[in-house]
Amino acid sequence: MELLSLIRAKRRGAELSTTDIQQLVTGIVDHSVADSQLAALLMAICYEGLSYQETFALTRAFIDSGVTLDWSHLPGPVVDKHSTGGVDDKLSLLLMPWLAAAGLTAPKMSGRSLGHTGGTIDKLESIPGFNVNLTGAQMAEVINDVGCCVVAQGADLVPADKIVYALRDATDTVDELGLIAASVISKKVAAGADYIVLDVKCGSGAFFTSLARARKFAQVALRLGRDLGKQIGCVISNMDQPLGRTIGNILEVHEVLDILNGQQLDILNGQQTSEDVVELCATLGGVLLALSGKAANASLGRQAMLDLPKTGAVGERFERWIAAQRGDVAQLNAQASTPNTTRQVSVQATRSGVVAGMNTRKIGEIARRLGAGRLTKDDRIDPWAGILCVKKVGDTVEAGEVLAYLFQGSSSEPIPKELLAEYQQTITISSYGVELPQVVLEVLPPNRGLSVIGG
Repeated sequence: MELLSLIRAKRRGAELSTTDIQQLVTGIVDHSVADSQLAALLMAICYEGLSYQETFALTRAFIDSGVTLDWSHLPGPVVDKHSTGGVDDKLSLLLMPWLAAAGLTAPKMSGRSLGHTGGTIDKLESIPGFNVNLTGAQMAEVINDVGCCVVAQGADLVPADKIVYALRDATDTVDELGLIAASVISKKVAAGADYIVLDVKCGSGAFFTSLARARKFAQVALRLGRDLGKQIGCVISNMDQPLGRTIGNILEVHEVLDILNGQQLDILNGQQTSEDVVELCATLGGVLLALSGKAANASLGRQAMLDLPKTGAVGERFERWIAAQRGDVAQLNAQASTPNTTRQVSVQATRSGVVAGMNTRKIGEIARRLGAGRLTKDDRIDPWAGILCVKKVGDTVEAGEVLAYLFQGSSSEPIPKELLAEYQQTITISSYGVELPQVVLEVLPPNRGLSVIGG
């Protein structure tokens, strides 16, 4: 295959054939396609976009590039969740055991950080001893015991996407709609779930900055699911501010523990909560309960999800899950109860007023530069680096009051002063009150709106 001809064709806006895409994916897997040429093609795709036919062909080729999993021997409806990527997105850490406690079976393959967004696997690897690399037999053992399991994408599951995923991150070719859809849906289909919910992020911290673009992605995802024989629901959620209060790997795990324990984030010495995390998790779970027939509709499913934590069942399931994947629960709880505040720097407000907006993408980039994410595909994550957001949209603030804490993690270098100034610039402070943002913008069940997608 002459990859240069594909690059030239896509730069001219031409549509690649199914055969072209199949041969491209074969070349990616057998490494006959050079990273430099693939990067050039990805850049052309980002400028010209992929049609639905190209997106479907790429999704199908990704799936066929490796093995597919079969969980039909497991009890209960098999479900999965995926996020299109956001800042402070710790949902899977909370949602997977929550789904298991609700009687669903939740095997999940997750990824690492991508661009300015965090990765579930990086967060889990910050837990002492936690093993994200399990065989299929080991996954089944954990699922039979706990009801959920989260592992890194194996080398034999959608291997072409794994290669492309890392290169997209390293070359800033992340946010093209078709590339995102093919990556997301191929992994979910290959992972073997019967019912899938997608958390489609929308806003300044998301790859889809407008509601119209988020809707378009959701419709493409629904159509791909239908054409591939899967039942998919989509929740469009607000990413105009970070989700929850912490950004960074172990910091986010600790926040999940606080949520499960019904506690405030005591490091703040205030009344800050993570209600947006709980609300979005309950909504996503409600969609899966409805899809799988365990609830009459998504609204009733959401209420059933909200009732579960009151019984202690979710917290108990979380600890069983962490232990089943060899995580040290006692050490994790000890870390969470005595947070290290000696390696943090505060960011103060320069004026008084009400927080009216946050540049969430820039905040995610700051966390990335602190070490919570990767600047190249070979970078190592610093599990203790990150940000604690003290003030969010709607919060009042006085001049000189703390907006956030930046954590330098294990680095011996002090946090650059310019990062403090950059964080100040991400916050818009108004003299007037503002409307509190809703975390859930829309819920799209399967088969709704498919007719508007062009052929």
